[in-house]
Amino acid sequence: MAAVQARPAPLRVRAACVALGVAPATYYRHQRPVLLGPWPRRRPGRALTASEQQTVLTVLHAPRFLDLAPAQVYATLLDEGTYHCAERTMYRVLAAQRESRERRAQRRGPVYAAPELLATGPNQLWSWDITKLKGPAKWTYYYLYVVLDVFSRYVVGWMAAPRESAALAERLIATSCARQAIPRDQLTLHADRGSSMTSKPVALLLADLGVTKTHSRPSVSNDNPYSEAQFKTLKYRPDFPDRFGSLEHARAHLADFFPWYNAEHRHVGLGLHTPHDVHYGLAAARRIERAAVLTAAYAARPDRFVRHPPRPAALPTAVWINPPKLLVASEDVRQ
Repeated sequence: MAAVQARPAPLRVRAACVALGVAPATYYRHQRPVLLGPWPRRRPGRALTASEQQTVLTVLHAPRFLDLAPAQVYATLLDEGTYHCAERTMYRVLAAQRESRERRAQRRGPVYAAPELLATGPNQLWSWDITKLKGPAKWTYYYLYVVLDVFSRYVVGWMAAPRESAALAERLIATSCARQAIPRDQLTLHADRGSSMTSKPVALLLADLGVTKTHSRPSVSNDNPYSEAQFKTLKYRPDFPDRFGSLEHARAHLADFFPWYNAEHRHVGLGLHTPHDVHYGLAAARRIERAAVLTAAYAARPDRFVRHPPRPAALPTAVWINPPKLLVASEDVRQ
């Protein structure tokens, strides 16, 4: 007789998946029948029937309950010895009929569009803001005005003053534009909606200088991110005092900070270049010098660079305040 060959024992699913390098979840997903859409949800046995839902809706539409919230209706019915469903279920029934909303007439504020501003070079888009600096006593403050170039992060003008004033802001903006020799119809100046930013003297000055002004949406700090980031750099430095003893003390500290920020601070958003180099067109030459140093380092020890030869960080070519959504989506796709 021919020997009967024993059938091999079937492999377990997990062991087979490990041998093939496939996740067990992938196997079970392919075994499951393909459905159009999500899994159907089983109706709970305790759910209201269609007739019960209609009864609840009729009660809520009754003239005496028409202007009451479901919580009021629920409590009133309980006091009368009647129970149809839970308060939350009443809300669900109303939501299914698109009737769950604020019944009182309320004022709706205007819808502000997000400012979409682009800078492809220096002196095209500036941002300015005012921040408080703590004075020597509680509830005493000094006010720091800063005008910042969005493309290069270069502080083109600053001023510390004992008060917030539209006249002081007007003077600072005029001086900054004159120092940078800004021609007409080139610059856009962006700010939030503070009283000095929206003041009539500042608006008239910008109109005379041929500068376009834009404002953030109300209560949206993200519309002025570069000024906010610059203030954070100032206030998070180790030598920033908790309080300033006088206005002269504040001005002396800022007179040391802003030259450091413009000429020495390597900014991550600028490819680790200083705002001064980017603002005055020196960053491209600096990047070539950095590339030569990295090339020499790679030639000396290529084994220390695993993925690719080292290269310096890229310089910015365009800086946005609130880039368009289509642009953000395309950047995500490329990444």
